[in-house]
Amino acid sequence: MKIMISGGGTGGHIFPALAIADAINRLHPSANFLFVGAQGRMEMEKIPAAGYPIEGLWISGFDRQKMWRNFSFPFKLVSSLAKSYRLLKKFKPDAVVGVGGFASGPILEVAHRMGIPTLIQEQNSYPGVTNKLLARKVNRVCVAFEKMDAYFPNEKIVISGNPIRQSLLASNWSRTSARKDLGIAEDQKVVLALGGSLGARTLNQMFAQNTAAIEARPNIFYIWQYGALYEEEYSQSKTAQLPNVKAVKFIDDMARMYAASDLIVARAGALTLTELAALGKAALLIPSPNVAEDHQTKNARRLTESAAAGLLEDKNAVDGGIDRIQELVGQKEVLETYERNIKSFYRADAAERIATEVIKLAQEA
Repeated sequence: MKIMISGGGTGGHIFPALAIADAINRLHPSANFLFVGAQGRMEMEKIPAAGYPIEGLWISGFDRQKMWRNFSFPFKLVSSLAKSYRLLKKFKPDAVVGVGGFASGPILEVAHRMGIPTLIQEQNSYPGVTNKLLARKVNRVCVAFEKMDAYFPNEKIVISGNPIRQSLLASNWSRTSARKDLGIAEDQKVVLALGGSLGARTLNQMFAQNTAAIEARPNIFYIWQYGALYEEEYSQSKTAQLPNVKAVKFIDDMARMYAASDLIVARAGALTLTELAALGKAALLIPSPNVAEDHQTKNARRLTESAAAGLLEDKNAVDGGIDRIQELVGQKEVLETYERNIKSFYRADAAERIATEVIKLAQEA
């Protein structure tokens, strides 16, 4: 059995893709895989590191804010469609999976035209334009949220949940052992601030512009992940030098950081929310306003409506975010409510559900 998996661009697409591949491997150990990503994006490094082969397409997203940046888009699209055809013709997959990201569109489009069974996995509560267009052509649509028939054909929908890295669930870190390893005192409150693998400017500005407020509360320890795009700008900032701040570009051992934390401050991407739900972590969500169709705000509201997380608008984060964090991290009952309620949003068998659908499609071909 040969399976092609396309997509990437961020950890929010890459890690679910790897989780799906691993699950297919567990259910069908003889399966062969080929990943397809976008040249220059992080999947070109992360996928081979996980032991899977990958090919890159010359493709990028369509910039709706700065139209002049789209001059090369038609050429990239034609190039990607042509390479997609060559890859599909050579690899001859029994099924093709799209997890979102720049590379999903061309591969799924060409696979559909070639009559190869296809499946897309939509992580968010509001789908992007590419997946909405592809949904009319693919055989299955695996989703994480209820009521997605407003965007996808109901007969194609499989409610699967979002798959996450098994390393998080298999971790042996406890709150005590993680803090000891990180050199954090037991009586300190710990806030883990995540801007995603590339970083989030608003969260970084919130830290950099509130040095005095952070320094004034040494009983609160901050783990601040500023991201690869912002290393030069923030790694040597005054806030990053404070004794109650651990500033890092990227976090490899997320299980340890999650275990040590009392409160997570993060964007509201689908992967992050799934990880928080799986681990039962209290969170203050600051959705990015710069994503397609403002889907992160829609993701966050699904949780806040169930008292499963707190919500802070991006526009209020730089000036008011640290005050809100310092207030919230001391509200034990509120945090316990968030921890209890967010667990209901996690489906433990998400990767296996998706893998089963992929295998069915491949065997029916």
